[in-house]
Amino acid sequence: MRQVRQFGALLVLGALAGLTQAQTTKAAASGGRSADKWSYTISVDGYLVENQISYGSPVFTADRDWLHLEARYNYEDQQTGSLWAGYNFSAGNKVNVELTPIFGVVFGNVTGVAPGYEFSLTYKKLGATSDGEYVFDTEHSKQSFYYSWDELTYAPEKWCHFGFAAQRTKAYHAAFEVQRGGSLGFAYRNLDYTTYVFDAGMSTPTIVLALTYKF
Repeated sequence: MRQVRQFGALLVLGALAGLTQAQTTKAAASGGRSADKWSYTISVDGYLVENQISYGSPVFTADRDWLHLEARYNYEDQQTGSLWAGYNFSAGNKVNVELTPIFGVVFGNVTGVAPGYEFSLTYKKLGATSDGEYVFDTEHSKQSFYYSWDELTYAPEKWCHFGFAAQRTKAYHAAFEVQRGGSLGFAYRNLDYTTYVFDAGMSTPTIVLALTYKF
């Protein structure tokens, strides 16, 4: 867990100051108004967990200029939903950095509030992402939990990519506190499909089938 937190913190803190300045400059140049249209993302992650109930986790996002809205289900826990709002920062051309601090409410099997972040960095064919949140369980404080998903990818062609991923979750029981694995994905226009295998070689590996559509 400590390694995952350090990875996310280094990525986020190292970019925060520059992102803030870049976003302020952009807003000033446009008079504080934006003609950007809404953009949407729908993704569904299918979790195939050995010796446990498999399930799907859908996520919907909507973005317009600085505003980020998001809805998740079966993410923090099974039969649990969450609603989020955040502020988008972005900077860079050759090296593109995006950071979105977010805040959400969680309801269902887990009830609470959660601050978090979503971060991405792309340079040529390399990409890095880090998503994290800390859920303060308002019913059972001892069950408050830090969730994370960190990923590093390489895309030799526009239509394919592979890499490494690590996640920390409480949605199901895992052999390790932080699961690590590899990924292989394919893209076509606005559609992306990726297979993740966590804890490969163990008696209880986890397979995640992720499908994402952007429009």
